[in-house]
Order: sequence, then C-alpha cells, then structure tokens
Amino acid sequence: MTEPKEFPPAGGITWVRVCKECGQCHDGRDSHLFEYQDEVDDELVCHICLQPLLQPMDTPCGHTYCFQCLSTFLHDQDFCPVDRQRLQLQNCRASSLLVRNLLDKLAVLCPFHSECQQSMQRCELQPHLHNRCPAFRRLREEAERKKRPSWNELKGSKSDGDLADAKSTPITHTGQLSGPSEPGLVNPAFEEGEDDTPLRSSLVAEATVVELLREDPDEDLGLRIVGGKDTPLGNIVIQEIVRDSLAARDGKLAPGDHILEVNDVSLASIPHIRAITVLRQSCSRIRLTVMQEKGFKPRPEHLAQPSASPPSQSPNPNQNHGTIIQVTLVKRERSEPLGIKLIRKSEEPGVFILDLLPGGLAAKDGKLRNNDKVLGINGQDLRHGTPESAAQIIQACEMRVNFVVMRLPDLSEEGGEGQSRGSRRVPEPQYFRRRSEYLKEPPLGFSSQEKTVSLKKEPRHSLGITIAGGRDCRCRLPVYITSVQPVGCLHRDGTIKTGDVLLSINGMDLTHLTYNEAVTILKTQAAQNTVTLQVIQTFSEEEEQVGESSTREDMDTLEGPKEDDINWAPLWTHWLGLPSYIHWCRDIMLMKTNSESWGFSIVGGYEESRGQQPFFIKTIVPGTPAHFDGRLKCGDEIVAVNGVTTVGMNNSSLIPMLKLQKNKVTLTVVSWPGSLV
Repeated sequence: MTEPKEFPPAGGITWVRVCKECGQCHDGRDSHLFEYQDEVDDELVCHICLQPLLQPMDTPCGHTYCFQCLSTFLHDQDFCPVDRQRLQLQNCRASSLLVRNLLDKLAVLCPFHSECQQSMQRCELQPHLHNRCPAFRRLREEAERKKRPSWNELKGSKSDGDLADAKSTPITHTGQLSGPSEPGLVNPAFEEGEDDTPLRSSLVAEATVVELLREDPDEDLGLRIVGGKDTPLGNIVIQEIVRDSLAARDGKLAPGDHILEVNDVSLASIPHIRAITVLRQSCSRIRLTVMQEKGFKPRPEHLAQPSASPPSQSPNPNQNHGTIIQVTLVKRERSEPLGIKLIRKSEEPGVFILDLLPGGLAAKDGKLRNNDKVLGINGQDLRHGTPESAAQIIQACEMRVNFVVMRLPDLSEEGGEGQSRGSRRVPEPQYFRRRSEYLKEPPLGFSSQEKTVSLKKEPRHSLGITIAGGRDCRCRLPVYITSVQPVGCLHRDGTIKTGDVLLSINGMDLTHLTYNEAVTILKTQAAQNTVTLQVIQTFSEEEEQVGESSTREDMDTLEGPKEDDINWAPLWTHWLGLPSYIHWCRDIMLMKTNSESWGFSIVGGYEESRGQQPFFIKTIVPGTPAHFDGRLKCGDEIVAVNGVTTVGMNNSSLIPMLKLQKNKVTLTVVSWPGSLV
C-alpha cells in the first residue's frame, strides 16, 4: 500500500472550497478523498491513483480502475495502464455489485475530526455530513449568512462569461432567492399576511454537479425537457424523470431542476432544439450542472406560521388527493428493520407501502398504513422515486427515519370491506376543449398552417402513415403522424410530413377521438377511391434556422431512431405552435390552510417588446402545496385562474390575482409532454 494522501486541516476549510460529498478540499474534476480507518486490501485499490476504488470499472483484460482515473487516462492513451493491451472506455463495464458493496462498506473517518470524531461506512459519509456533522452544518450556516449571487447570475440570464464566473466552483453552491428576478416571474417566496404586511422567507437553491455513467453511450438519460431561450421559460428545465430510466436509478435529479451545463457546454441562451442536441450526445459519462430548488428557509419565529398541517389534518383537502402525514420512526439500534414492504404501481409513479410486517417497528407505531404513498424520507424527494432508492435512504439512516406520506381519503380501515383496489385509485383527470374566451395566439416564434390533400387512389392502396396520440393518451394529445412510409400514396404526394396533426379525413373530425377510434376511421376512409385529408403543420423559427445550418448527423440526433418509427415523438416546442382551439385543458385545484406560498413561479404575460405571451409554470418549490399535489408540471401553460382567462393579462395583473387566493385556487392548464432525452 502507498502512503495515503495528505488532507488539509479542518480549520482551513471553507464552504466554497469543501466538497459536498466527501467533505475534503479538492478540484471539482478530481476524485473524492476519504480518510480510511483501516488498511484497505490491495484488490480494492485503483492501479492509477493507488487509492481505494471509486465507481470501479472492469476492463476486458481483467483490471479494475476508478471510472474517473480510467476515463482521464484513456483521453490521451489507448491501452490498459497495467498490461498495455489496446483498450477503449466503451468496452469497459461497471464492476459487480459485490465489489461495489465491499467498497461502500469501507470504514472512514469524518474529515472534520477536530470537531466530529465519528466513523462510518464510506457510503454513509455524505448523509452524515448533510444531516449530522456539526462542523459541516456550521460551515453551511456561515455561508448562508453571507451575500449570495443573484438568481439571474446563477441561472444564466447574463452573459456566458458571468455564468461561468457564477459556477466556477463545480461543487454544490447555495444561493438564497428573495425577490422577483425578471419581468413576468412570480416570486413564490412572497405571500401577503392577514394585515397586508409582506412576509418574506428565503428560497434556497443549489447549483450541483450530477454525473451519470451509462454502459451504452446511446442510452436515453430518461429526462423530459422543456424550455429554452426561444420559449418564455428561457431556461432548460426538467419536466419529468422517466420511470426506471438511468436518471431515475441514479436518483439525484428531480423535476424542476434547471440544467445549466452539459459536459461543460453552457445551455444558457440557447434554443430548445440546440439543447436537445447537446443532451442527446453519445458518451459514456455525462456531467450535468443543475440548479435545484431546495425549498424555503424557515422564517424568523415572530413571523413564522406553520408550513405543514398537523398529522391529523390535510394541507390539501381535495378529495382527489389525500392527507399529507408526517411520521417519525425511532429505531432502538441502527440495524433494526422497520418492517415495511415497498412497491411501485403501474398506473402511478412513486413508492407505495404494500404491507407492514406484523411485529415490526412500523406496525407497532401504527401511524403508517398499507397503500400510503411515500413522498419523502429524511428530506429526500421520492415522488418520482423507486423502492430501491427508498431502501437505500432508509439503510443510510441512523436512529430516526422521517416519512412524509400521502393517504387517500377513501382508503378503508385495514380489514374493512367494500373497498377494492380499483376504488382507491385517483380518478382520471377531466379534460375539456379550450373555451372561446381562453383562445390566444401561439408564443412568439411559433406558428402553424393548415394543409389539405386530396388524392385519388386504388381502394387496396394504403395511405402509408402511422399515428399516435388521441383522447385516451397522456396529456390528451391530438392524433399526429409518426411516420410517412415510402410505399404509401401520401409519400408520393409529398405534402404530408411526420409530426403533422390530423384534423379530418373525408370531412370526419379526428380531433376528439381515441387512438383506436382514429385508426378505425382512417382504415375505413382509406378504402375509398378519393381521400381528402386535412392536417396542421407547426413551425418554429429556431428549428427552421437549425434545420438550415445543421449537419446530417445533428438532424439524425433530433429525429431519433429510424428502426422504430412508432416510438417517434415531437419535441416539446412542436406543440407550442398549435392553434388553441384544438387544445385540451384541465382544472387543477390547490388548497392550503395558512399563508404559505402556493409553491410555483410563472413567466410570460404581455410585454411591450414581445407582445402577448402565454403564462407558463417555470418552477415548483419542494415542500409546498403545488409540490405535494403533484399535478402541476414545469412547462404547463396557465389558461385561467378561477375561471378568469389570463389572455391579455400582464404579470402585474396576474400576480395580485394569485396572491388574493388565500386558501384555494383553481388553475386551468394545458400540458404538453417534454422532449425525451
């Protein structure tokens, strides 16, 4: 074994310099540093850095290295460092679970040993630092008292140079947000008190680096993305984490995160289509710098009001969404099991309690129940989590495990009759066509054009198109064309394109049908000698410019896989150009019991330079009514508030309207699925 690296004294560590994962001071691109309590077996040591392995990777020739060490070495060389056989990173694979578990269980000391003498397994060091270490907490509190960069600097609304300065330290960086940062942005940290005295609490956000490792360089990350400089949102924002995807398994990203950089390429001030190209690049390791909302910093005691209802009450009494309950389980010893079986459901994302084992800690406590949805454990958001990630959080806990769960109001008592599994499900959302008073023009830079094609054909000849969407699909998308086959008569005509939205065929309306109904009508009408097809094609100024300047490789990246056209889907910006008369809306009612924020920010409205822009949800803050409700998503368009249309409003009109709603507000929204990367 080589001599261990020297570690800087705890007294010289500052919050800016300290790594938020290992607690040591090192360059953001260097491997994490640990102080190991015992001598480590040579089999678990990297042959490049001569330290215990981090993210171990096995080579085809049988050697194991840290992922970062190996990728850095192979950036300049093309052979194995030990036996010098030819080697490429894409041929290497992550080490077995057994090896990774052995490494995770290595005993390490807290790096702040002058103030904290605890030792723990390596995998538990980060939770220890953020939840239990007094020295780490002191550094964080000292940093929070100092002046922080503005939200504009951190999110990239200034020049690229300013953005680079704001993020020069690639480790976690905390900023407090307290005040509107740009026109049209509702600051969710501001609420009126009963005496009209403003109550302000600091909204905390952190710039964090997340690294994702994929065995297949072309594997989807599993993110749905909205925003871009060509849209009112401006930033690139994660709308959703796809279940069982790479990002979902990693567990560090969350809906609402703003993506600032990808592999050191800034996404500030670039259009949506360019950002998608960067995010879809083929690589084994992708490094994302993201801005994550962390919720509100508590108000001073003399101004504070309860931010959550007591366990017996619901902060959202909406009958379609249940009571939010907080439960703390205290273990007698660290290894004591809780006695909870967790599952996932096919019809709803998240983690659910399947069963409480008789005699277990949770069953004896009696507060958790079967079918409770786990929203969070010890402050970790699990609304889009997995049972595996929940189990990891529980295993990392010491004595106290804090649950936040949602319980549906129609759930019967255990052993009760007459309550089937199906009756517990949340009712399907009720959609309706956008009313005439809600109609508006598309955002600036987006438009559409109706096209009509009439052709004569043999009855046996196919139209040669595949479709998706329909009234029964996610987000109530209109029926659209996913491919135009070379063998069909529409391909020969050349007018109909992939992505066109179908309006009618031979005068029969297709805009209100389910997928199967649309397929049936298309097949029936295609058997006629004459077919008249009416469609809508959408346009984006930025996409047209990119199409003119992009290489063939760039366009292939945007168009996606060719071998499976049935899975082709338009980008999020594709839907923004649709005329509003074919939009489907739904009402979302949010409720609260105190003067806390609704928990979302908006952009858009009338601006002299850009004219009338729709209002969009830009941010959803953790721990707020909008967050716990779970239906609002970043990128949703707000059509009306309590039935009053937002068309023609500016932000100075909409903000007071939202603030006047003390306990209940109904938002009419239109949702489009984000672009998949």
